[in-house]
Amino acid sequence: MYIVEPQRQIPVIWEGDLCVAGGSATGVFAAVRAARLGLKVMLIERQNCFGGVATSGLVNVWHTFRDTERKKQIIAGLSAEVARRLEPFRAGYVDWADSYCFNPQELKVELDKLMDESGAEYLLHTWYAGLQTKDDRITAVLVENKDGRGAIKADFFIDATGDGDLARDLGIESYTHENVQPPSACFLLQGDMEGLDVQDMIRKYGTEFCLEEDWGWHNDVPRCPQVSMRADTHVFGLRCDRAEDLTKAEVEGRRKIRAVVDMLNKYGKKGVAYNNLASCSYIGIRESVHYKTVYQANENDLLQGLRYEDAILNGTYGVDVHHANRGITFRFFDGTYRVENADGTVRRGNWRKEKGIAPDAPVPTYYQLPFRCLVQAKWQNFIAAGRMLNADTGAFGALRVMVNLNQIGEAAGVAAYLALHHNEAVQELSGTEVARTLSKGGSANLG
Repeated sequence: MYIVEPQRQIPVIWEGDLCVAGGSATGVFAAVRAARLGLKVMLIERQNCFGGVATSGLVNVWHTFRDTERKKQIIAGLSAEVARRLEPFRAGYVDWADSYCFNPQELKVELDKLMDESGAEYLLHTWYAGLQTKDDRITAVLVENKDGRGAIKADFFIDATGDGDLARDLGIESYTHENVQPPSACFLLQGDMEGLDVQDMIRKYGTEFCLEEDWGWHNDVPRCPQVSMRADTHVFGLRCDRAEDLTKAEVEGRRKIRAVVDMLNKYGKKGVAYNNLASCSYIGIRESVHYKTVYQANENDLLQGLRYEDAILNGTYGVDVHHANRGITFRFFDGTYRVENADGTVRRGNWRKEKGIAPDAPVPTYYQLPFRCLVQAKWQNFIAAGRMLNADTGAFGALRVMVNLNQIGEAAGVAAYLALHHNEAVQELSGTEVARTLSKGGSANLG
């Protein structure tokens, strides 16, 4: 059944060089890099703040900026710049794993300032609603906000929506993995957790609170004594790129948060009151749909540390695949892997030995991603940047974390600038020039 929307004239509310849809750190870093290079930029974001999962999702960690030996800084650019900008407010710290942990509320303010200083324009509480094309180019996107429907015209477009909403409407070929990593609803917990293992408690008492055996993690929040960011549960069996499933995931995520807090208040430390200080304003989506590009990142190349002339990303975060049926798999450069099941059992092995790699073969200290992983086949003025990345299950498990997607956003912003500067389609761009321009702007220590 359908209804027909009457034809209407849509006002053009902005016109310029680049439109970025989605204000996660990926989208913000794309907009800032492009604006610093001289483009007139508009960013639209449906939430009330920038930062995506890092702020609205409360996930307060960007993994290490250095190689696995902790000797060489391999990630710089806007991730490192933002970390420095938070220092005067004591809003961040480096943890035992050399990861950078931050206060999500302070990050919101610093991303506001970063955008304002760059000269990029932006609209919050603004939803992407559709697009128009001519030949092989996007000419405008339609948005909805408090002013109603409007059109944004630009010469280049970056999709940083996470699920690839523009890519979907462009008809770019997509796929999903057999194991779609389930989302987690994160929250800030107040209360003394020293010596407590929530996963062990769920195994013992979870049935009483309608909690399945699960795998989770947590993190401290800077300058907030006895406050921790908790990601203790997953929501299973739902696809968050679907409206009904996303609705159910949000509701179930909040139910599980309350269940964990109730469990702690009954079986946690005596005399300690445990409180949910803040729930995520949207659930932390690890994975949904992927869109095909001319190159698919793969686990084998990643973990063997292949190098690329058009590298746009350096990373060390290992393969980390959350199971759709509970549990998690980790794989690392040195060949070790472990599978942690929700029931607490662990299986270990060595993938290098299983693949027949010589014991004396070099072990890389970081991996790279080539620019061509962002280049789709048809649309000349479009890049999708974010978790819709074209990658196999293992590679995606490593690349999906925020410190990597931050770099992808910067690369997309640089590519937009170069495409317009050279009057070239994105498919004609020199990936090597994208990488060089990133390095000149301090966005990576490539080598």
